[in-house]
Amino acid sequence: MRTVRTTLVAVTAVVLSAALAAPAFAAPRGHGDHEATREAIEAAVKDGVPGVTVTADDWSATAGVGNLRTGAPRSADDRYRIGSITKTFVATVLLQLEAEGRLSLDDTVEKWLPGVVRGNGHDGSKVALRQLLNHTSGIYNYTEDKDFGRTYFLADGFFEHRYDTRSPRDLVAVAMGHAPEFAPGTSWKYSNTNYIVAGMVIEKVTGSPYGDEIRRRVIKPLGLHATSVPGTRVTVPRPSSRAYSKLAETTTGPTYDVTKLNPSLAGAAGGMISDSKDLNRFYTALLKGRLLPPEQLKEMKTTVATGGPAGYGLGLSGVGLSCGVRVWGHDGGIHGSQSVALTTGDGRHSLAFNFNGDWSGDAVAVVEAEFCGE
Repeated sequence: MRTVRTTLVAVTAVVLSAALAAPAFAAPRGHGDHEATREAIEAAVKDGVPGVTVTADDWSATAGVGNLRTGAPRSADDRYRIGSITKTFVATVLLQLEAEGRLSLDDTVEKWLPGVVRGNGHDGSKVALRQLLNHTSGIYNYTEDKDFGRTYFLADGFFEHRYDTRSPRDLVAVAMGHAPEFAPGTSWKYSNTNYIVAGMVIEKVTGSPYGDEIRRRVIKPLGLHATSVPGTRVTVPRPSSRAYSKLAETTTGPTYDVTKLNPSLAGAAGGMISDSKDLNRFYTALLKGRLLPPEQLKEMKTTVATGGPAGYGLGLSGVGLSCGVRVWGHDGGIHGSQSVALTTGDGRHSLAFNFNGDWSGDAVAVVEAEFCGE
């Protein structure tokens, strides 16, 4: 189901696309007048994306519209739902807790959440926290559940249930209704359930909801004024554009405004809101070691094989682009919103952008244009 792929599951980050698997032999380019990037976002609009907003370092641009009804343009200051980019924030908090000696990534899920990951072959006593963060736990992905998909990713279900509140335990219970994908540590598969559980661990360790810890440890210290953990709030703060989806298994048919929804259906796996400038500031600070001690940053960047051209670390993906540049970051998809945020390993060149439609547009082309374009 394409709408599921472009919302929460994404199979894996867009930066893992095989389109980025070209041999890395040419000299790094990019960082020029950004003309190639501008052309790439305009091409995305021609492909059907309503509008794009992009920021690379101190340069910003937009293309298309932020409102199909009024024709109002997108803004470089647009706030948008960042989907699974949330995972890097969650992983950062867990790694900070490890650095403080309050937990170990070798701890089992069962130690912190007795009985939560259990049923149909799932066993939290065999799943380490590290395996949650790098998607080697084997825990079933709740957003792949067929009933969940019909309820939240297709038009009839979405408009009936878009304001439902779903608790983390409820979402994990959906996953526990299925068998694991594999024994913990034996393979890799992207699962949003991993990060729902990780958010629950943060709350158990600290006594505070994961969102409060992200605000205290990341958002406030970095001055990320456009970044928020909305919880159950259904609106996106202004300035912002509308978000659009087909809410169907095809990329044709009616286009729906899906801006308002209760993000508890994504929670710690994908519920946050930000803008491009804040995302660049966050990943730059992360890669430059401002958020984690060297040991924890090294752990975060220690990747496992995904079956694709890139590796996945702890809430962070790393991939070599066609021109030899290696970038780190994540993508995120949720109803009506596709986002990507990437930064070079030295934190000196950052890119973040958003499509306000979830059924078309070549995000990989935008990445390649910025980091490798003439």
